Amino acid sequence: MDSSFINIAIVVVYLLAMLAFGWWGKSRTKNNSDFLVAGRRLGPMLYTGTMAAVVLGGASTVGGVGLGYKFGVSGMWLVVAIGSGVLLLSLLFAGTIQRLKIYTVSQMLSLRYGQRATQTSGIVMLAYTLMLCATSTGAYATIFVVLFGWERWLAIAVGGAIVLVYSTIGGMWSITLADQVQFIIKTVGIFFLMLPFVLNAAGGFDGIRARVDASFFQLDGIGAQTIITYFVVYTLGLLIGQDIWQRVFTAKTPKVARWGGATAGIYCVLYGVAGAVIGLAARVALPNIDVKALGKDVVYAEVATHILPIGIGGLVMAAAVAAMMSTASGALIAAATVARADVVPFVASWFGKTINTDDTENPEHDVKANRYWVLGLGIVAVLISMAAQDVVVALTIAYDILVGGLLVAILGGLVWKRGTGIAAAWSMAVGSVLTLGLLIAYATGIIPSEDGVYANDPIYWGLGASLLVYVVVSLLTPPTEPAVREAWDRRVAGAAVEELPLEAHPVASH
Repeated sequence: MDSSFINIAIVVVYLLAMLAFGWWGKSRTKNNSDFLVAGRRLGPMLYTGTMAAVVLGGASTVGGVGLGYKFGVSGMWLVVAIGSGVLLLSLLFAGTIQRLKIYTVSQMLSLRYGQRATQTSGIVMLAYTLMLCATSTGAYATIFVVLFGWERWLAIAVGGAIVLVYSTIGGMWSITLADQVQFIIKTVGIFFLMLPFVLNAAGGFDGIRARVDASFFQLDGIGAQTIITYFVVYTLGLLIGQDIWQRVFTAKTPKVARWGGATAGIYCVLYGVAGAVIGLAARVALPNIDVKALGKDVVYAEVATHILPIGIGGLVMAAAVAAMMSTASGALIAAATVARADVVPFVASWFGKTINTDDTENPEHDVKANRYWVLGLGIVAVLISMAAQDVVVALTIAYDILVGGLLVAILGGLVWKRGTGIAAAWSMAVGSVLTLGLLIAYATGIIPSEDGVYANDPIYWGLGASLLVYVVVSLLTPPTEPAVREAWDRRVAGAAVEELPLEAHPVASH
């Protein structure tokens, strides 16, 4: 039987399984909490799997192998930075975040500071999650283009439709169940199939050392500046991303959030090392791949096609699709949650209107409304992915503003009692505007730079200015009102409090 037919059949079976999990998840979805955060009932196994799945996307899987091919073992640093972000979030903040019983990052800011101005964070978070979803959609479509020979738009439409269906039907429960399968497929595909087969084809580590330059075994081979960039952008971004926090909200207890997440972080680090080694071994086993012309991401598909036996290559291709779909679905439900809970009520308030997005008296209506938001934003993400040849630029801008503008206010609220709402609002405004302004200056050539929009300086200046403003304004303004602070402390302590309604953004009385 033709090997390409078997590979295609395996991927098709996987895609059908994803749709089946959508229907399975539907039976467990009764209200807002079920749809958006899986009822806050995930134990260690489910939580670890879903956390690892959502952070390990196409960049970590396909991109990580490509970096290993190009730079050797130092290609691991991208995924190691991602794993470090998961570790830090889990060990330092996940327990507190889980106890808050909220739905969005913006709700945390409103609870902590009692300032409605902090809801502007929802706009940045919506842009970030939407661009992340669009990027992941375009990424797994590239696999379909190679596998099925489709046009790019058709590959995006079909792949996007599958993610849309299972995410819309069952929400976070469907996504969680799908993530478990995706986690298993990625684990088997990377650790138990690709790694041993490619190492064997390259003659083991001795064979690799004999045929590549010693620089491929240097930990800093990719460049110190690049490694720093990975940690600044991805480690810090993971600490505050809505898509990651929404997974923390699904944990059954603070202990599950802390140690299940830490386990996922360690797994990510090992995943990064494995990907880099696979890429390095592929450089010996398949030395003639023209990465300059085709791009480094083609290495993954070349290994699956030319080194792995019939059938196993299909499973490995399914692993790549799994990685991208898990990230896309996680970003999609995060975008829908932020849009409904934060952005729409905030925008409406500017026109003097109050919108109640939480229909607690009729949970079925509530779930239906959430499905409409997921469906609508999913279609938007698919259209963005179709229209833009390079949505990575938009994602880079969103990531930079996320870190440069919001990081200080969010983490400051978690670790510094003296931080105030006015300081948080000004910190976000100054950091975001400065970061965006410098990004535009670099992109248009006003400030000459070879990196353009990918330059690191905007993040550094945005972070620095945001931190300075946060500290100075906090010290110059009155402390957070006692009633707001008391309510925050009760939640952080895990006191018996009701789950915050979806649209709730408590503010201090004036």
